[in-house]
Amino acid sequence: MKKLYLIRHAKSSWDNLNMDDFVRPLNERGKKDAPQMAKLLRQRHITPDRFITSPAVRALTTCEEFAHVFQFDKHKIEKINALYHASAEAWFKIIQTLKDRPADAEEIIFAFGHNPGITEFANELLNADIDNIPTCGIVSASLKIKTWRELTPGCGHLDSFDYPKGI
Repeated sequence: MKKLYLIRHAKSSWDNLNMDDFVRPLNERGKKDAPQMAKLLRQRHITPDRFITSPAVRALTTCEEFAHVFQFDKHKIEKINALYHASAEAWFKIIQTLKDRPADAEEIIFAFGHNPGITEFANELLNADIDNIPTCGIVSASLKIKTWRELTPGCGHLDSFDYPKGI
């Protein structure tokens, strides 16, 4: 069985409206929420095998905060350019091309990205009706697949949906 945790980046700063979107950092709330949400997952005794992320600063920083809490080697984080503002269709293609790790009975991936694509992907994957994954929101899915290439719309089951204001 595969497990996928879809994590929207934490709250970013809009202090400089002229700043390029790709390099926007986390604001103070984002810096607080990311480790708090990571600790929530750690308390559930989840052990991620892989971290994949959009390389945009706000997503990468959120990912690195989670990696720190899980004592995951930051050098093993997979930065995937196509996750930057990826559509639901792009999310499917990206996940389907991930290399399987046959030694893992249950592979667990933490994937960090952006709206609206991450919410649209979650809804298609789970046949769900999530209006919006808020900043630093986490959708946990169990997938009825043995390999990543088998990922299709509706193959997942929603295990949990958490976000900072909801905990």
